[in-house]
Amino acid sequence: MKANQALVDLLSKIAQQKKATPAQIALAWLLAQKPWIVPIPGTTKLARLEENIGAVAVELTPDNIREIESAASKITVQGARYPEELQKLVGR
Repeated sequence: MKANQALVDLLSKIAQQKKATPAQIALAWLLAQKPWIVPIPGTTKLARLEENIGAVAVELTPDNIREIESAASKITVQGARYPEELQKLVGR
């Protein structure tokens, strides 16, 4: 987690500026990539679903997008998506 903190900090900074959450900024960035990219975040909580839907209303400027892409290009994201025991269940 420590290795990825710089990217989290940047998303948090932009989120504060936009009055959004870091998750909404991440989703808004994905939505800004290509029209056929559709993030499908999972949740079991209604509040998180509503938060995720709110990402559609977040408008990232070209400068925001460049800032995220520049920061992401300098960071090697570390860590597995799932713990090892759960990864064994993926793709079965």
